[in-house]
Amino acid sequence: MKRIGILLGLLTLATGLFLTACRSHDSVTGASPKADMSLPERIEASTSKDGTGVNLSDAKIGVEGMKLLADSPKVKNVVNLALKSNQLGKDGVKILAESPTFANVEKLSLQDNQVTAEGVQMIVDSAHFNQLKQLNLMKNQLGDDGVRALVQSAKTDHLTWLDLSANRITDAGAQAIANSEHLGNLKRLDLFRNQIGPEGIKAILQSPNLPNLEYLDFTANAVAPDQIEALEKAANLPNLKILIIQ
Repeated sequence: MKRIGILLGLLTLATGLFLTACRSHDSVTGASPKADMSLPERIEASTSKDGTGVNLSDAKIGVEGMKLLADSPKVKNVVNLALKSNQLGKDGVKILAESPTFANVEKLSLQDNQVTAEGVQMIVDSAHFNQLKQLNLMKNQLGDDGVRALVQSAKTDHLTWLDLSANRITDAGAQAIANSEHLGNLKRLDLFRNQIGPEGIKAILQSPNLPNLEYLDFTANAVAPDQIEALEKAANLPNLKILIIQ
């Protein structure tokens, strides 16, 4: 497997309307809540007119704001939910997982919200989130246990995009991904800045459970430069177009 050029990589990145943008910002409604607004005003300003999109990225709404969001009738039809950097923690994720307001969410960003393995378990145990297609959990604290809980759940059956970057994942978490029987629809997987070594990378690259994976990013993991070429040659994913190992 030869590494694809930078230009092609950038073009592919540009096609992601949700998860790709989430590394620096989330773009669901285009709204930019003002810091001096009250929480209810901020939520209203961040919600699309039809109520299907909510962009509260970097809004710092916290647990109080999450309660207000969950109780808001204006977002009962939300499909795209961007909550990057909102200091949700365990209590905020619990509200999210338990509220029927979010029953129809298909695109969810929880980037940078102190989500732990316990938080992931709340989501997979939820009666909701059964139609998730894009999930961004970048820059949280999942660890291998959180990854294992996520990928062993039927909640991931419909996922096409999954970002697990910067989550302290090791070879054990990578092996859980490789062994999962729920990721058959996944097209993009981001594992940037984790602690995955050659064995974990190889397990994913040779997994029979990822037939539709097209984009795979292992940037900034536990791989030495002299190991990269052998890993690229070991790739055996039938639809893989872009593999990044740096």
